[in-house]
Amino acid sequence: MKIALVSEGTYPYAMGGVSVWCEQLIKGMPDYRWDVVALTVDGAEQSVFPAPTNLDQVHSIPLWGARQPGRRPRRGSGRRPGATFTESYEVFLRALVTPLEATRSEQSAVSRSMFLLALRGMFEYASDGGDLSGALLSNQALTMMLDAWRDLRVDEIGPAPTVADAVEAAWLIEHMLRPLSATPVRADIVHSSMNGLATLVGMTAKWKHGTPLVMSEHGIYLRERYIAHLHDDASHPVRVLVLSFFRQLAGAAYLITDVLAPHSMYNRRWQLHNGADPERMWTMYNGVEPEEFPAATTEPEVPTISYMGRVDPLKDLHTLIRAFALVRAEIPEARLRIFGGTPAVNRIYHESCERLIEELGLTGAAVLEGRVGNAVDAYHAGSIVALTSISEGFPYTVVEAMACGRPTVCTNVGGVAEAVGDTGFVVPPRDYAAVAEACVKLLRDNEMRRRLGIMARARVLEHFTLRRSLEMYRNVYEGLATPLKASPPPRHLRGQAQGRVAVPKQRAAAQQLQLDGESR
Repeated sequence: MKIALVSEGTYPYAMGGVSVWCEQLIKGMPDYRWDVVALTVDGAEQSVFPAPTNLDQVHSIPLWGARQPGRRPRRGSGRRPGATFTESYEVFLRALVTPLEATRSEQSAVSRSMFLLALRGMFEYASDGGDLSGALLSNQALTMMLDAWRDLRVDEIGPAPTVADAVEAAWLIEHMLRPLSATPVRADIVHSSMNGLATLVGMTAKWKHGTPLVMSEHGIYLRERYIAHLHDDASHPVRVLVLSFFRQLAGAAYLITDVLAPHSMYNRRWQLHNGADPERMWTMYNGVEPEEFPAATTEPEVPTISYMGRVDPLKDLHTLIRAFALVRAEIPEARLRIFGGTPAVNRIYHESCERLIEELGLTGAAVLEGRVGNAVDAYHAGSIVALTSISEGFPYTVVEAMACGRPTVCTNVGGVAEAVGDTGFVVPPRDYAAVAEACVKLLRDNEMRRRLGIMARARVLEHFTLRRSLEMYRNVYEGLATPLKASPPPRHLRGQAQGRVAVPKQRAAAQQLQLDGESR
């Protein structure tokens, strides 16, 4: 079996939980052949993972370079897009511009279906040699965007987009839609490691070859896009268009995916809220290899809080540092050790953490120690392990720390509470006082700390082993392995869309959505 695993900004070019998961899948199933399709910045990234022997190749799709990858448009195609593009783009814009309150309940399902059909129409335009990038940035497309806003947002309180706003929004959307112009990957199954832009790769393979699509979602992609835009300095119309794009894309991906594998019940609830089909969902927790994370046999000489993970605003290290200031007021000898690298885009955040440590008088007691060679050393270095994220899926660091026999103090986001159970403390996000109170309790109570550490490792051995996780994914792959017959693609939005394909009846997850332009 050949599986194409799709990543965005992660494997094999960056460290982190998603990258670890990708490597686990590939190395854990050596009898399968694998390709990786990586959405990158400019294609110049260098791999930080040694290539497993069963990884055949890595395809890079640069999103922010000078030109889209893959097929080149035919000569002369950049003059005017023509009806083949504009019919799809009109539907695409309607989905983006229509106010959210007008697309609730049944109407939202229709909107997602039409958005998916619009994406397919633009893919077919590029497949036939059309210059999709040029079309999206054409004067005709910009005029259509401004007209759609005027016609559909008549009661809009905020300012209407200027021509400059339309250019900025179109520029962003053009870059994000570049996977539609790339050559569709050939594989037996496409497995997207997250929602969003990565799912465009699976969509094109399904439309071209009838390839089944599996999607995992470690965090809630749409929620994280909204968080990222909270302090964006873009204009109101640009933010509306971009966030609407992400919202519609996430919903369309839930619609077309054959198997959706949320990594926690928390994620499952969010996905159901955003239109996912419960009959095609299986919750699959991340797992670790217990032998690689042995239980600690000693504790540090002074009470120590460890953090293991990248330095990133989503990890909310400011809350952890502020909590530690309160811990130091109660336990003056306490230390905070922050292990993990800093991506280049987060250098400013790293500097803000250093300034906060200095401002709170914690210099020397709280230290950002950078990347550590072995994560086990980071977990063993602490009396307890803390994670104060504002968004998570089912974090490896929590499960790894538990495997090492360390009790944890975590914020209640994503699947964290499902991982921790009753083996640690789970507190509200951004509440540094609650984080501090839980840390003080654990650091002062040796018996509680020892007992919870034993319980934490036992919980991992029972529920969160790598073997258990890999078996679940293998079952999904083999359930989808029956060859799917590609149906004739619709040539434009007015035509009849495809029907269902023949699949095993016992695998409801393998049912392919019937795209007929109407709500199911």
